[in-house]
Amino acid sequence: MMLLPGSVFGQKTILDQSFTITKGTLKTGDALDVISSETGFSFTYDSRIIEEDRKVQLNFTDVRLGKILESVLHNDSLTFSIIDKYIVISKSRNQKPIETQLYPRSNSLVTGVIVDEETGDPLPFATIGFKNIRRGTVTNNNGEFRLNIPPDSGNDTLHVSYLGYFGREIPASQATGSDFRITMRREYISIPEIIIHNQIPREIIRKSYRAINENYGRTPAMMTGFYREGVMKKNELQNYSEAILSIYKSPYSGTLQNDQVKILKSRKIENLDISDTLAVRLKAGLSTSMDLDVAKNIFGFISPEGINSYEYRITDIVTYNDESAYVIEFKNQKYSENQFFNGTIYINTNDFGIYSAEFEISPSTIDKFRDSFVSSSPGGFNTWPVSVKYNVSYRKMDGRYFLSHVRADLLFNSKQKRKLFNSQFKVFFEMAVTETNLIDPKRFDKEELAPVHSVFSKTINSYDPDFWGDQDFLRPEENLLDALKNIKVKLREFSEE
Repeated sequence: MMLLPGSVFGQKTILDQSFTITKGTLKTGDALDVISSETGFSFTYDSRIIEEDRKVQLNFTDVRLGKILESVLHNDSLTFSIIDKYIVISKSRNQKPIETQLYPRSNSLVTGVIVDEETGDPLPFATIGFKNIRRGTVTNNNGEFRLNIPPDSGNDTLHVSYLGYFGREIPASQATGSDFRITMRREYISIPEIIIHNQIPREIIRKSYRAINENYGRTPAMMTGFYREGVMKKNELQNYSEAILSIYKSPYSGTLQNDQVKILKSRKIENLDISDTLAVRLKAGLSTSMDLDVAKNIFGFISPEGINSYEYRITDIVTYNDESAYVIEFKNQKYSENQFFNGTIYINTNDFGIYSAEFEISPSTIDKFRDSFVSSSPGGFNTWPVSVKYNVSYRKMDGRYFLSHVRADLLFNSKQKRKLFNSQFKVFFEMAVTETNLIDPKRFDKEELAPVHSVFSKTINSYDPDFWGDQDFLRPEENLLDALKNIKVKLREFSEE
């Protein structure tokens, strides 16, 4: 049987091709990088099933790639499959699945990190979701994600998206229970500058505004979302709060109804004691998360009334999934007193839908917002914002754009009277929509509504160690994870893996 041509067994793949690679002794992870360079295929695998630091011999002459991988990985329980230009390494189906100790679930769980293929840099706020249902999540600042796969979605496909990169599709059955390292390949669009220069950015903004009703929908939607907020003094976490939300998203046109938020479950962690002379808390984080939907609560850099107060410049055209987007930078003009933002907006070149907006309050106007973001205590302190940055993104599903992710990062200084040095605080809040449903959305009763304009952390009474159940949430970034581990309250899901 070994002498029969490969066609007897099916179509040949890269695994059937022979290679000569002589690099001597390498770590397994480095050996896979060499193989990737030689073959033009990247690897996606569970970091827990491969010993990346184990030394292996990479000396092969005219040997089939499948045999090379078997020798290098030295694990007969692994299987290899080809998806596009990727080789997926996974556990054989007849092996006992890897146990996920931190997150026991009735649903299957996918965890991992999404990185740039060339540099290995993490891709923050990348979108990963199901192709056939409106469910998904985004990566955190470290490019990490976690997503539950419902029992009836095992045959679905996971779609990974990031602005400026080729989209990726991975069968959910290939990803179940795996801690993937998913690499994304940047797509460079060769477009002469003359094409960019011939576009009028302000007119693109106007078209985007006029297309909002069509792109974002005239009907309501029900969303499930994850929300979190926290305050760090230097590198120590003062307070951290999080919640699972149910959101009634009112139509983008034809109604005076506002959005509604209902808290399904919430918890907080306090790290304050009597020795803390100053405590900072975020004001109205829930409300601001909803307000940052720039396509619904039209910001000045999009509105017909505000765009003349901004300067616009097209800097690039990038790919997104199978479409492309204008990259338009904007900044408020010096003579404008009513517009406060500088940033970048990404607009679909075909339907003019807004994919994403990254913006900040310009340094020249930030002092106007001195008392808008945080409350601090006790008296005798002067607290002021140093920088306020926002990021909002949308996911296009079935031709319609839906709010996907909101993030704010704020930096403050505080100084006590007659003291020489400042204290610095990092404040953040974030909301990720994990599921969207268009079937019979209903508004909430008044008594069900969350106190969105309150200091969120003061509305929560306790910490629930069995908080998550089967809900999707964003894994804390590395610096926040370290801060959480240093708190005396031991959190099971934030412990070392």
